Amino acid sequence: MTIPDDLKYTKDHEWARPKGARVLVGITDFAQDQLGDVVFVELPAVGDEVKKGESFGVVESTKAVSELFAPISGKVVEVNDPLVEAPENINEDPYEEGWMIAIEPSDPKELTELLDAKAYKAHVDEQG
Repeated sequence: MTIPDDLKYTKDHEWARPKGARVLVGITDFAQDQLGDVVFVELPAVGDEVKKGESFGVVESTKAVSELFAPISGKVVEVNDPLVEAPENINEDPYEEGWMIAIEPSDPKELTELLDAKAYKAHVDEQG
């Protein structure tokens, strides 16, 4: 299981990567592994507002349908449209090709409230 040190994490298994004035968001390697083969993803539109802790989309796998939860609040400024045609990118490369949305944060301080890699690893280990 890969947990990059440069990302922030939620207990719901989303990751956040600050990149200039925006934050890229996706699901973790642990989450995609638990889901199994991802076959469908539903993401918000550019311009939509998302709120920290609230659902922003859905990922469907051969095992389950799971909601996606925003790690921070803000406006969606980009969507990884290729995931619609190639949702398997989430399984193959969850931290690069499998990113989902880019958010322009309304409160950048929310990033500091997320878990760092060490705390996220401890959270995953607790879940067994």
